[in-house]
Amino acid sequence: MQISILVGTMTGTAELVAGDVQKALEDKGHSVEVLLMDTLKADVFERPGTFLICTSTYGQGDVPDNARDFIADLQAVKPDLTGKLVGIIGLGDTTYQDTFNQGGAQFEKGLRALNATIVGERMQHNASSGTLPEEDGVAWALAWAEQVEPLAKAA
Repeated sequence: MQISILVGTMTGTAELVAGDVQKALEDKGHSVEVLLMDTLKADVFERPGTFLICTSTYGQGDVPDNARDFIADLQAVKPDLTGKLVGIIGLGDTTYQDTFNQGGAQFEKGLRALNATIVGERMQHNASSGTLPEEDGVAWALAWAEQVEPLAKAA
């Protein structure tokens, strides 16, 4: 399966998680490319395969700075993402109760509005949980890949 991991990050944690997820998925035979959101536009979804959004939350529940232009372009262009299979790895911290994991939630809401199929539950890592986001991310992504693979083959 071909997977593009789109990364929104401020401090590099989401990029670290994406790298570990990439290696784990490649070890299972998938073709994986990690793309930072810095220069991405809505047309990234013209790529073949499935997609993983890996994003942190920043500020008052915002997407990271490097994801702002990308999410704005998605909202402006409004591509029809019917048939696109997407998973979401959200990183946050429950110390910020009102805004916990809102970066991932914004992507989920926006992509659903564009008719993308969100496969599985959005992962919501909590930095205060004492677990490593890259370990939780790998476990979640391997389970997600098993869920999405039959859907991708049928598409």
